[in-house]
Amino acid sequence: MVESNFDTLGIIEGSTEKEIRNAFRRLALQYHSDRGGENDQFIKIKQAYEDLKIGKKYPETDLEKIRNSRVYSGDSEEDVRRKNLILGQELSKEMKTAEEWAANLNKTNSTAAKLFGSKTLGEIELERKANSALSIKGNFMAGSLTYDGPVIMQGNISSPSWTKEFRTNIHLTKGDFKFINPLENKYKVENGARIIVDNGNVVVGNVFGKKYIVQDSEGRVGIFETQENRTEIYAPKGKIIAENIINTVSLDADSILVLNLEDDVKINAREILIYGSKITYDTIIELKKGGTIRFFENFSIQSISNDAIIKLENEKEVRLFDIKTKKIKDLADEFVPNKNEYAKDATMVGDGFTITYEMLDNLSKKPTKNHNAGWTSKFRFSKK
Repeated sequence: MVESNFDTLGIIEGSTEKEIRNAFRRLALQYHSDRGGENDQFIKIKQAYEDLKIGKKYPETDLEKIRNSRVYSGDSEEDVRRKNLILGQELSKEMKTAEEWAANLNKTNSTAAKLFGSKTLGEIELERKANSALSIKGNFMAGSLTYDGPVIMQGNISSPSWTKEFRTNIHLTKGDFKFINPLENKYKVENGARIIVDNGNVVVGNVFGKKYIVQDSEGRVGIFETQENRTEIYAPKGKIIAENIINTVSLDADSILVLNLEDDVKINAREILIYGSKITYDTIIELKKGGTIRFFENFSIQSISNDAIIKLENEKEVRLFDIKTKKIKDLADEFVPNKNEYAKDATMVGDGFTITYEMLDNLSKKPTKNHNAGWTSKFRFSKK
């Protein structure tokens, strides 16, 4: 049974303000750390006194503490799990209600705006506009939302740690998902959230996943496990436009435009446009048949890891090392039927260049007599 604030102060329910104050003073003198008392007990007594002054009979529940403090992580692993579980439960309920509310407005082609969540958990405003777009203002932190139309977002998207049950899932059955000025506002998608757009494009800012080390699930001393919250964005029939893609992220679309790719990133598309200067060793670029990869602008060769992998649909693989040390123009001259079309783009890394699926697929074929017969052996391909 939960101890009431009256019990904590050692007085009966219905005590007067003076009796409450006198009880607090007596116990404060006894437990204050300056007098050799227990600090934890003093804090408990002081909180009980503050609660009773505003008429609150019982101390805060775990959920109330989290709401009022707005602290979502703790000093221990157990704290983090517990708090995220509580937050996930509460926010998921709110987003379920929001989803139903938006769906009903869509059915009647109505417009309206409504707040969900709370000031302590975090408020999020949804507005269904006359053009059927759903405007979301605020941080989306847990739960699922499916909407049959475009979404315009102003805020960050995250997901609870330690639990997949309340993972953030935003699913659009039609229309685009767009952040409003994501670079200027520094909006981000992070911590294992998922965005799926069936028939449209995705425009976001920075995208982060999360990977962490935890104690072995079987309790073995000195043994740890790696767990990940992989952030995922899917637009199979459209484009994904983003900034930096960092730390345990997967992107899948028809076309992808990004800046940098760092730390366990997987991207899969027919057209891939990379504007930044950094690709780390654990990046995997999957190119769909008939596709192209375009590297832009002048950037340092050293920033692109030798060991980053390009995979083709037919399961061939090539390291970026084997491309960035070659003249791509030579490959175009050798293998591309309409080579003049590619000549202006087919330059070495450092000035920007385009790689086609056909170039990569044909690298394992025997070169013509006009080329050095030994160069193909330097391209390290493998079949799974």
